[in-house]
Amino acid sequence: MPAVATDEFLADPAELSTWTGRPETDPKLLAALRAASRRFRGAVGHRITLVLDDMVTLDGGGRTSLLLPVWPTIAVTQVRVDGTALVAAADFDWSEAGLLRRLGCGQRWPDRLHSVEVTYSHGWAEVPEDIQEAVIDQARTMLALRPAVQAMQTGGQTITYGAQAAVGVTDQWARAVARHKVRTSGDA
Repeated sequence: MPAVATDEFLADPAELSTWTGRPETDPKLLAALRAASRRFRGAVGHRITLVLDDMVTLDGGGRTSLLLPVWPTIAVTQVRVDGTALVAAADFDWSEAGLLRRLGCGQRWPDRLHSVEVTYSHGWAEVPEDIQEAVIDQARTMLALRPAVQAMQTGGQTITYGAQAAVGVTDQWARAVARHKVRTSGDA
């Protein structure tokens, strides 16, 4: 079996194995975990895991602060305004929460679209527990759900799949997505 990329899954196959009783190398278990991880990344709009030197172009907005789209921010290595490089700690400062602040008396980001280019590193070296839990739960649902089956009876037992299984979204999932989604300037 090929080696699993360290950031391919947003949760540990061994933990999913514990929940399902399937071996952690089971192809269906790994496929469900891969699909749940992709679904989460798609829902939030970014990788979650650490990304080094990502370049984004932002709208200036005319304010003193801009919000970088993905947090946590690990480093800001370059900021350019209309092609001109700014100097860290003299012209701008940043926070782990992804706030990029313009420094200097009366200095603001220009009130123009696509005027600020930022190169920054962001994401998590270790996937946060709320994401891991949501992805494990989603993968468990994927493994348990039989396509097009809403209820199944065997002997004296009936299993009914709830709306969350059919829709694929739990409260836990929705909260984790809301917390980690790409942010826009309107989120500030």
